[in-house]
Amino acid sequence: MQSLQAPSAVVMIRPHAFTSNPETHGDNAFQTLATHSSAPSVAARAEHDSAVAQLRDAGVKVHVFDDHGDHDTPDSVFPNNWFSTHPGGHVAIYPMYVPSRRRERRADVIELLKQEYRVQDVIDYSGLEQDKLALEGTGAMVLDHIGRVAYTVRSNRADPVLLERFCTHFNYEPIVFEAKDAEGRDVYHTNVLMGIGTNYALICLDMITDPERRATVKARLEESGRTVIDLSHEQIAEFAGNAIELSGRDGLVLALSSRALAALTPEQIATIEASATPLPLSVPTIETAGGSVRCMIAGIHLSRR
Repeated sequence: MQSLQAPSAVVMIRPHAFTSNPETHGDNAFQTLATHSSAPSVAARAEHDSAVAQLRDAGVKVHVFDDHGDHDTPDSVFPNNWFSTHPGGHVAIYPMYVPSRRRERRADVIELLKQEYRVQDVIDYSGLEQDKLALEGTGAMVLDHIGRVAYTVRSNRADPVLLERFCTHFNYEPIVFEAKDAEGRDVYHTNVLMGIGTNYALICLDMITDPERRATVKARLEESGRTVIDLSHEQIAEFAGNAIELSGRDGLVLALSSRALAALTPEQIATIEASATPLPLSVPTIETAGGSVRCMIAGIHLSRR
C-alpha cells in the first residue's frame, strides 16, 4: 500500500565535489566548517552509494544522477531544496538563497521526470532570485500532502510572499512560525526540526518560540490523525527530525540516519514501528554539510507513465 505522504520513488544526486559549503555556514548551525581536501568527497560518495543500495533493497525506486563535479556545487547531494513534485502531475523549481546552490538545478532531472512520470506542468520560481527571494523547497517547507499544509519556519530561505504564491499554485495552507535552537540561533530549514509520516509526525515543539503557534502546530498535526512524537533539542542536533517516510516493497519505511535513530527513545521508535519500519542510513560525512537523510532525498509524488 502506498501512502500519499510516502512516495515509492525518489531522486538522489551522487556527490563528486562534496564539502561543507562556506557560503551557507553563516546561518546553518548544523554545519561544520569545510576542510580543503578530496577526502570528504570520497567518503560522501561511499555513504551515498550505500544509502541508495539500502533504499533499493527496501523496494524504493531510486533515480541516481551523478553530480557534474566541475560546477562547484558542494551541496548537490541535497536535491530536495531545488525541486519538488506533487500528485496530479505538478513540479516546482525553486529559487535558492546562495549562488553555489543555484548551480544545482539541472534540466536532465526534470526531463527524466517528464519521460517516466505524468507531468502536467512545471512551475519555475527560480527567476525570483534576481529579486533576492528564496524558497528552498522541502527544506524550507515540510509538506503534509494529506492535510495540504505547508509547515514553514520563518527564515531567509523561505520568503513569505513566495510561500503564499507557492501555496496558492499548489493548494497548500501555509502555517508559518519562528523557531530557534537551544542556543537561541534561528533555524534555517524547517525539515531539520520536523518530519511528517502517514500516521505520526516527528517535531521538536520546544523550538517553536511562540507558545500559541506551538499549540496550533501540535493541534493541526493531531487533527490530521497523527501521533506527535515530540523530539528534544538534543535529538534534533542528532538529525532525528530530518527523516522521510517512503513506500517500500513491504510497506512504509522511515529513512533516517543511523545517528538519528540512535538518538530516539524506545518509546518513540515503537510509535514509528506501529506503521513504518525505520531504515537507518550511515551518512556521517554528509551530515557535516548541515543536512541529513531527508535532505538527500527528493520524493517523486507523480504517477508513472
